[in-house]
Amino acid sequence: MPRAVDVWQWLVPVVGLSIGAVALGWTDLNASTLVSGVLTAAVLVLGVDIAASLNSRSIGWASRVTQARLALVALLAAALVEPAVYRDAGWIVAGLALFALVLDGVDGFLARRLDECSSFGARFDMEVDAALIMVLCLGVMAAGLAGPWVLLLGLMRYLFLMAGRWLYWLNEPLPESFRRKMVCVWQVAALLVAISPLMHGDAAGLILISALAGLVYSFAVDVWWLYRNRLDSCPQRGLL
Repeated sequence: MPRAVDVWQWLVPVVGLSIGAVALGWTDLNASTLVSGVLTAAVLVLGVDIAASLNSRSIGWASRVTQARLALVALLAAALVEPAVYRDAGWIVAGLALFALVLDGVDGFLARRLDECSSFGARFDMEVDAALIMVLCLGVMAAGLAGPWVLLLGLMRYLFLMAGRWLYWLNEPLPESFRRKMVCVWQVAALLVAISPLMHGDAAGLILISALAGLVYSFAVDVWWLYRNRLDSCPQRGLL
């Protein structure tokens, strides 16, 4: 029999998924697309539990909140099939993304408060952040709110990871950085402004460009730091 605490924890991603499904249900999103998004979200949430168990990890309250965010991201990704939703129901899409952003602060608070910090939880949280940004970038482009260049906001991290396959020193851990967190928040905020009816056209484009400039600067600082410290971390592997 599952413990009572496990049942209560499971309600967190279920509630997140339900809120997202109800909100998107108010849009013109096709019912079959919505159902597909709900099923995909459920599979991903269950997949996290399976991955955690395979790594002998337990899922706590913080990761349950991250699972709720994952469910919201999956629903927003499903809506990409019908880009008009991003264009015509901007407030609802932006509201769901903002909800996911707020939950990002909640899971971090719970992890520290309940002493649930772990490498698994940190990586899970980071990947959901990256997925949210990538989905929003695709939505902005698909809805015609910005050109293909906006995808750089979401692709930059993945390009960095790919580069790490050839440049070993890019895989070394980075020190904690408030700058990095603020740039991530500004990325999402800029995308939310572009999606919402607050502003479109040149004004939204300028905000997105500012987010891209901040992201490029942040990556440049981190890459330079990693390059300068490459010999200290792995002196036996030379310059490459």
